[in-house]
Amino acid sequence: MRVFVAGGAGFIGSNFIRLLMRERPDVEVVNFDALTYAGNPDNLAEVAADARYRFVHGNVADLDAVRGAMRGCARVVNFAAESHVDRSIEDAAGFIETNVRGAYNVLSAARDEGVERVLHISTDEVYGPATMESPRREDDPFRPRSPYAASKAAGDLMCHAFAETYRLPVVVARPANNVGPYQYPEKAVPLFVTNALDDEPLPVYGEGLQVRDRLYVEDNCRALLLLLERGEPGEAYNIQADNHRPNIDVARAVLDLLDKPYDLIRFVEDRAGHDACYYMDWSKLRALGWRPTYDFGRTMEATVRWYRDHRAWWQRIKSGEFRRYYERMYGDRLANARPYAAR
Repeated sequence: MRVFVAGGAGFIGSNFIRLLMRERPDVEVVNFDALTYAGNPDNLAEVAADARYRFVHGNVADLDAVRGAMRGCARVVNFAAESHVDRSIEDAAGFIETNVRGAYNVLSAARDEGVERVLHISTDEVYGPATMESPRREDDPFRPRSPYAASKAAGDLMCHAFAETYRLPVVVARPANNVGPYQYPEKAVPLFVTNALDDEPLPVYGEGLQVRDRLYVEDNCRALLLLLERGEPGEAYNIQADNHRPNIDVARAVLDLLDKPYDLIRFVEDRAGHDACYYMDWSKLRALGWRPTYDFGRTMEATVRWYRDHRAWWQRIKSGEFRRYYERMYGDRLANARPYAAR
């Protein structure tokens, strides 16, 4: 069976491809990726020479390219997305192009090619803020509060429309915040880890009280594989690990694991519209037999260890375009930051 994976050179996509090829030896993979700043061929070095793997350089915004690469594939997984909230606040145009137009193109091509199953990767952020006392269920209304979340909600709704109008067998996955190997270091956890390893400040937004679930990427990928094979077409599934912690606790956990002082923490100006917390009800996925295997401690230990042991991977990234982005995002914030002791 041949599987078309859009956005497979990114963080979650590359972890999924490695898992899929390792555990499903009869599967061939077509990895279709634009190799934007967060797409990295090095993420798939271990499978690049495998005869079952083929890379196609292309953009989901190009319908003809998507359709051509998808031809002959039985199943489709769409990871392709612009995913960083801060960048969406700066300029959302690319998010609309990839997360809305791109989702439409993948769905259109899948319909035209008659694929047997589509798995679309969304996010818990489409629901907006939620509390542990009132977790979001899959049929709850969307209340996105960032341009990123709004673009992902639009992609979700397009999946629903294709399922209803064209009877396309599409399943939507809504994972919590993923962490783990190969995550681009603009995101909070790899940024904290790599900065700490270099004895640089850890920029924590506001008071660091925003609560997020930390879902280890391998657990997430196993849930996605389950949904690709057994998810009910036309349905959405929440994926959560119940590893909720405020950001300040995550920063302290990173420093504890690396034996670094807390005075590396800097409290910086918060992002606009920063959601306080996300919680989801994931009983629907639990009914299919999935359970997370990484608790918060194990998740953080595995993640910190990987970045500590793979300096060459992230040092190459942080020496390029990333430095300009970092200065743009954090230069003024860090200049006016409050030290940890001043909380």
